[in-house]
Amino acid sequence: MRKRKPKLGQNFLVSATAQAAIVDALGDLSARTVAEIGPGRGALTGMLASRARRLVAIELDPQLAAQLRLEFAGRQNVEVQQEDVLATDFAALRQGGERLMVVGNLPYYITSEILLRLFRYADQIERSVLTMQREVGERVAAPPGGREYGVLSATAQLYARVERLMTLPPDAFFPPPEVHSTVLRLTMAPRFEELGVETDAFVAFLRACFAQKRKMLGKNLRNAGHAAGAVAAALEASGVAATARAEEVDLPAMAAVWRRLRSCSVAGDEK
Repeated sequence: MRKRKPKLGQNFLVSATAQAAIVDALGDLSARTVAEIGPGRGALTGMLASRARRLVAIELDPQLAAQLRLEFAGRQNVEVQQEDVLATDFAALRQGGERLMVVGNLPYYITSEILLRLFRYADQIERSVLTMQREVGERVAAPPGGREYGVLSATAQLYARVERLMTLPPDAFFPPPEVHSTVLRLTMAPRFEELGVETDAFVAFLRACFAQKRKMLGKNLRNAGHAAGAVAAALEASGVAATARAEEVDLPAMAAVWRRLRSCSVAGDEK
């Protein structure tokens, strides 16, 4: 009999080897709360329930959520929340002052949005092990200097230490997607204090820097409203070439440019 195609286009992880490796990558869970994004049919849920002190499974599909509640009804440490992960308050999932562990097979079409959601709770999350489309995973983990490095790379590496763990072929899933997948481990370690920048203002600055990725950084900054002279001075003082694109500039240099432009802006406001 042919298996029913998932309603929401999910691709369920069916490789037992990959399932075990993903759960192992979270580390010791015996005293931890784990949030599982998109548990689907519970491939990881059973393994997580046997290892974690507490497991919160966040599933959008009401039918799958109902099935999970039935399957794990006897497990006191498992909670199933039927909701959109993009509306989940991860801080509310914690007990006491603990930091969460997060795991999930992210839907390809909202991977970036989920990552940004998790970064909002970087102080409440310790570690995430996430499966995503390989192309997206390569962008998240890309170092400065290559074409893959963009605003998602810079933002992710601003909030977390990013590790590539494995690549999964299409047949690791059912139904098999048309692309390979990558599993990343993100250990939350926000760098705002280290870099001397303000959280919201610097994230907005990064978006402006990469607004038109193929244009020079200076051009993007001028388009964002910074005066040409201030941009030229900030780049020179930060050791960034006037012809550099944003993809060629690492986070410490970006922070130096931001601080210089910020000081010029403050000085201008005080005149």
